[in-house]
Order: sequence, then structure tokens, then C-alpha cells
Amino acid sequence: MKPETSYSTSGSYSNSPAQSEFLVVENLGKTYRTPDGDHFVVLKDINLTIRDDEYVSIIGHSGCGKSTLLKIVAGLERATSGMVRLQGKEIRKPGVDRMMVFQQYSLLPWLTARDNIRLAVDEALPRISPAERKRIVNEHIEMVNLAAAANKYPDELSGGMKQRVGIARALAIRPTMLLMDEPFGALDALTRGKLQRQVLNIWESHRQSVMMVTHDVDEAIYMSDRIVLMTNGPAATIGEILEVPFPHPRNIQEIRELPEYYELRNHALNFLDRHFS
Repeated sequence: MKPETSYSTSGSYSNSPAQSEFLVVENLGKTYRTPDGDHFVVLKDINLTIRDDEYVSIIGHSGCGKSTLLKIVAGLERATSGMVRLQGKEIRKPGVDRMMVFQQYSLLPWLTARDNIRLAVDEALPRISPAERKRIVNEHIEMVNLAAAANKYPDELSGGMKQRVGIARALAIRPTMLLMDEPFGALDALTRGKLQRQVLNIWESHRQSVMMVTHDVDEAIYMSDRIVLMTNGPAATIGEILEVPFPHPRNIQEIRELPEYYELRNHALNFLDRHFS
């Protein structure tokens, strides 16, 4: 496996293996066959290791395969070459150990917020008692501050509330890894900032492995331990992996006053500018 490259805010680079191998993406490639019979290479030679308590963001321009990589980790798509291993086992299909949060909510409209969460718990945890299921559902409704809206249907909820239901549903089945595909992208700026903080509060209290796709450099710096910068497609690969030096818990106002914040932000933006086409 290729070593990962990390960037420090002092501007120096180093090659070092990750601390543990919870999720391992090794020599991964993804190719699609076009209608005229040609092959279109989406991803090429992707190598990445993520720890079991690490928050990692994937950034790159549209079409670079970020969401495809996430879906392969989720088991929703198969890699053409290479492999993905979670806790030493190759990922070949979806599983309750990985839960996905999409940008567009994906709630069942005929179920209330509470019942959308309960359905996931019923499917993922069939052996627990009804009392324990109820406790888990209520715990996660409270966790995302939705107690007052728990019995409302999706068309009665704001965009931010719907996304909170999706996040609560994902967390309620107790996955070992949370996968999020631009989970805040469809929200207004004020709601996005509040939900980012809420997700971080939950993650800082219940550490787990998180892999998030985003277009927002500031969001990635605020939330992540590391930022994976993708080159442009076709045949996109990992260009750099940036270490975010700010300890958790984080205060967005405080870290934005630090020179390291802008050094890291400018480095990421300059990378994206160089790979824009």
C-alpha cells in the first residue's frame, strides 16, 4: 500500500502510515463502460486508511468520483479493481456496520419522524426488546433536538429537521462507520452551521469513524481530523491528505482567528484551483 501524505500548517510534508487500520482502501479503481463500448475511468489507485475514531472529509471538484468512492465503501457499488476492508473484512455489499446519510434526506413520506427512525432500528436490531427499541429511538430523537417534532411527517418538517431525522436514523442503528454525502449541502447557511455544530457535538461525545463528502473547504476544516483532496476526473486519485491540527471540541469562531486556519484553508483552495478544469 502506498504511504499517505500529510500536510502540517508549518508547510512541511511527511510520509507515515495511519495509526490503525479500521478502514483500508487499497489500490482501488472504478471504471464504467460507456454506451459506445469504451471504458471511462472514474477512480484510479485510491489508497486510504481511516481510524476507528476519525472524522475524514473528501473534497474535490464535481465529477472527481467523491460520491462513487463513498458508495463503494457503503457497499452500494463495486470497485473494478483493488479492495476496501473494514475491520479486516472485505466490503462486498451494504451492511448495518455502515450507514449512509444523503444530501436529499431520503425519508419515507408516509411515516413520522419517529417512525422513520424506528423502522431503521427495527430492521437493523431485530433481536432487542421493544422497550430497548423505544429507548434507542427516543434517545436519538433527543440527541438531534427533535422531540417537539417527533410525530410530524416529512412534509411538515423544514429541510434542517429532515436532515436531522436522517442523521438520527443513521446513528440509531449503531453503525461502526458513518458515511455522509454532502449532508449539509441543501441547507441554508444558518441552518447548515447549526447542524454542523450538532453533528460535531454528537461525534465528540460518541466517537466513531466518519467519512464525509463535501464541496466546502471551511466545513471540512471545522469538522475533520483529515481532509482528502481529490484530483480532477477522469481517473481521479488522491492528490494530498491534509492534517487538521485543531483539537476537539472546536469552536468555529476561535479557530478562524488562528493563522493556521487560513494557511490550511489557502493550501486547500490553491490545490483545488490548480486542479480546476
